[in-house]
Amino acid sequence: MNDTPKEKVYSEAEIADRLEKELPKWRYENGWIRRKYKTQSWKSTLMVINTVGHLAEAAWHHPDITASYAWVEVRLMNHAAKGITDKDFELAKKIEDVVQWQPAKEGGALEGTPPTDQRFAYIKYD
Repeated sequence: MNDTPKEKVYSEAEIADRLEKELPKWRYENGWIRRKYKTQSWKSTLMVINTVGHLAEAAWHHPDITASYAWVEVRLMNHAAKGITDKDFELAKKIEDVVQWQPAKEGGALEGTPPTDQRFAYIKYD
């Protein structure tokens, strides 16, 4: 007997509402919530992929990833639940927070990647 509670699968209207409020750069398309990150180079693309991979493994919830030289697309959907669940939203938020992190904007000791020197360009923040 399976005592695991069934996860809530969100309707398209609920997904659209949550994305607008919580993850405005993400979109819902063909059953997935998805986000494309623009990078500066292949090296940057691989760093984003590895970051997403680490977060996904730690969460034990794995996205589909498509990549090219200067971009990475992350797609989330709960395969077991056959739809979008809280797991997808929570992992998307964590990915967004980490990939879009800009230490210099926080005013702390970490200065972040030099914004004016293209030799160190990493991700195209939006």
